[in-house]
Amino acid sequence: MSLTPQQLDRHRRHILLKEIGGPGVQKLRAASVSIIGAGALGGPCAMYLAAAGVGQIEIWDDDTVERSNLQRQVQFTEANVGQSKSERLAARLRETDPDLAITAISCRFAPGETPTGAILIDASDNFETRFALNHLAHASHRPLVSGAASGWTGQVSVFASGVQPGAPCYQCWVPEAPPAAEACEEVGVAGPVTGLTGSAMALETLKLITGAGTPLIGRLLLIDGLSGAARTLNLKQDQQCPVCKA
Repeated sequence: MSLTPQQLDRHRRHILLKEIGGPGVQKLRAASVSIIGAGALGGPCAMYLAAAGVGQIEIWDDDTVERSNLQRQVQFTEANVGQSKSERLAARLRETDPDLAITAISCRFAPGETPTGAILIDASDNFETRFALNHLAHASHRPLVSGAASGWTGQVSVFASGVQPGAPCYQCWVPEAPPAAEACEEVGVAGPVTGLTGSAMALETLKLITGAGTPLIGRLLLIDGLSGAARTLNLKQDQQCPVCKA
């Protein structure tokens, strides 16, 4: 896949990075991802992936924009209130790069659905969806980039149990929904924390596509917005996991 003069100009700052270069940009143009969730995490993640030239981006979300979203979902404006999140985000990405193939799927992801991306990105806000995506990622041998944010903290990891032998899946780390799990609308969150988390998810996706650096496979990045600190924890495969050790 050759790059046009316009594409060379657009991506010159990535081409200058020895870990990406021209071949890496070509890999990005040929890549496909499915982002589940077009909100506080999926928005910044999708925008950075589109800016990087990821050729095919599929966005799943059945929700509409609410005014309370605008504090953190910076991909939307007041004029978008009441409109489809997936459609509005897709339109924003097409404005970023008209050459990309952007698909908006305005329905809720559930078991049995078939996202087409070679990389699955979990930007959802509930454990039911996270578990379903984890099952799909493992069964279909695809990496799962996962993020979550609440309060002043964010977390990001890459689960690759269906791709890399010995790698943990999401349910190795979270076997079941915590008893005290709260709905997204019932907890507060600092807007910039979701931006940091979504951006980190995009970065992990770029690394998976280009082969640059070391993805967070078997590791969990924790972002503490109040202290300004970040640290990583090592994750291990659960030998009793019902998903990846079944």
